[in-house]
Amino acid sequence: MKFIHTGDWHLGKLVHGIYMTEDQREVLNQFVDLVAEEQPDAVVIAGDLYDRSVPPTDAVELLDEILFRINVELNTPVVAIAGNHDSAERLSFGSSWYRHNHFYLTGKLTNDFNPVHINGVNFHLIPYAEPGVVRHLLGDTSIHSHQDAMKAVIGKIEENMNPNEPNVFVGHAFVLGGDSSDSERALSVGGSGCVTQDLFDSFSFTALGHLHSPEAIKHDKIKYSGSLLKYSFSEAKQRKSVSIVEMKENGSFDIRYKSLKPKQDMRELEGHLEQLLDPSFYEKENTMDYLKVTLLDDGAMIDPMGKLRQIFPNVLHLERKIESIDQKHRQRFTSIREEKKSELELFEQFYQEMTTSEFTEEKRGIMTDVIGKVLKEEGQK
Repeated sequence: MKFIHTGDWHLGKLVHGIYMTEDQREVLNQFVDLVAEEQPDAVVIAGDLYDRSVPPTDAVELLDEILFRINVELNTPVVAIAGNHDSAERLSFGSSWYRHNHFYLTGKLTNDFNPVHINGVNFHLIPYAEPGVVRHLLGDTSIHSHQDAMKAVIGKIEENMNPNEPNVFVGHAFVLGGDSSDSERALSVGGSGCVTQDLFDSFSFTALGHLHSPEAIKHDKIKYSGSLLKYSFSEAKQRKSVSIVEMKENGSFDIRYKSLKPKQDMRELEGHLEQLLDPSFYEKENTMDYLKVTLLDDGAMIDPMGKLRQIFPNVLHLERKIESIDQKHRQRFTSIREEKKSELELFEQFYQEMTTSEFTEEKRGIMTDVIGKVLKEEGQK
C-alpha cells in the first residue's frame, strides 16, 4: 500500500509579524494536487496541524477546506494526530464519527491502543502527550520523562501488535540525534524531552512530526516529514518536501520525496548595500521572497531597511556583519544572572511571537499587576 507522510503544517503561523496562512494555502493546494496524482491509500499527518491551541479563524477554515478536499472529494483516508502545538481536546471533537468516512484523527491519548487498519497495514496513532498525562492515564507512577512515557505507551501497543503485518507508528516526538531549528517549541527543559531510537524497533516504519527538516535524522526506518514551509531563517537552507512511502507486505518499503514550491521562499542575503540595490543583482532575484539581510558595510548608514524594502518589500530581518560578530563576543561574557528573564519579559516575548499588536505600557502595567498577584499567592502557599 502507498501513503503520503506529512506534518507540522502549523496553520496560523506568525513569522516576524506576518501571518503565513496564504502561503500555506498555496502549498496545500499543491499538496491536494499531489494526492490526486498519486492516489495513495492514506495521507498521514504527524501532528501540529495548527500553530497554537486556539488558532485564527482563517487557519481553521483552511484546514477544514483541505481535509474535505482530500478525504471527501478525493475519497482518500486521512490518518492524523495532535502535536505539541495543537489542542488535543479541540482536535478530538467529532473523531468518533469522522471514522465513518475513513478520517482517523486522534487528538487525545486514550487507553485504546488498537491500530487503524488500512489495506493490510496497521497504523498506530499516538498523539503528543506530556509525561504526566501518560502517568495518570496508565496509572504508572514510574513515568517522569518523555522517554518513560513513550516506552510505556509502546509497551501497551506491543501487547497486541500483529508481527505478521506491517506496523507503522505515527507520533510527534524529539528523537535523540535529530537536528532541531529555531521554530520548534522545546518539549521540555534540557534533554528530558528526547526519546531514544531503539524504542521504535518493533515498527516497520515510524512516521514522525516535530522536527522541521525531512533530513532531521539519519535512520533506516524512523523518518520526519519536515514542516510544510520554512518557519524561521534557521530553516532557510532546508529543502521542504513530503514523503511518499510504498509499503510492502513483508514490512519493507520504498520512499521518495516530493518538493512543494511556495510562492515566496524564505532566504538569506549577504552583501554590501550598494551591491544589493544594483539592478544587475536584484533583477535576477525573486524580490518578493521573505529575506534576512546581512550587510557587510562599515560605518554609519542612513535608513538601510527603508532603502532595501523599496526593492525587497519582504525584508523581515536586517543585521550588520560587524554587529553580529560583536554580539557573539558579548554573549560569551554574559552572566547567568543576565541570561535569566523575568516573568514579565518572558510574557512580552510570548506576546510578540503570538500577535501582531504592540506590547504597550498599559498592557505592561496590567501584566505587572497580574504577575505580582500570582507570585504573592504562590509565596503564601
